[in-house]
Amino acid sequence: MSDPALFTIGYEQASSPAVLDELSRAGVELLVDVRAVAASRRAGFSKSLLAAGVAERGISYLHLRGLGTPAEGRQAARSGQHATMQRIFAEHMRTPTAQEQLGELVELVKAGRRVCLLCFERHPEHCHRLIVANLVCEQVEVPVTHLMASPL
Repeated sequence: MSDPALFTIGYEQASSPAVLDELSRAGVELLVDVRAVAASRRAGFSKSLLAAGVAERGISYLHLRGLGTPAEGRQAARSGQHATMQRIFAEHMRTPTAQEQLGELVELVKAGRRVCLLCFERHPEHCHRLIVANLVCEQVEVPVTHLMASPL
């Protein structure tokens, strides 16, 4: 068993190959998609294409929809209201589904997997994935590395 590692990455302003290259460089073993809706108009980032792309790199894919931001939180984030998004997401994280999927994520990290959380926003401080990473770190002593793919 390897030492657990936790990464995050956002694909805003990056191409699919650049994100995949960054995941490979970091030695990520499991990409956990924490978007509520795993669809994207950006090439290579919809659920099935993303899963296929990481599989070609030997990386597993898991979509934990319950760790995604509810619609009203996504709207707040899009309009730059990050404090509102964080409040909405904190409320969401108290739901049974979110708690169950957080527990699943914690167990994957505890098992020594090199896990990376994926969402859209380039900068983690503007994204709920930072909150998810911090919640994992409350239960597993693990460093968090925020990956950043080369911009377009």
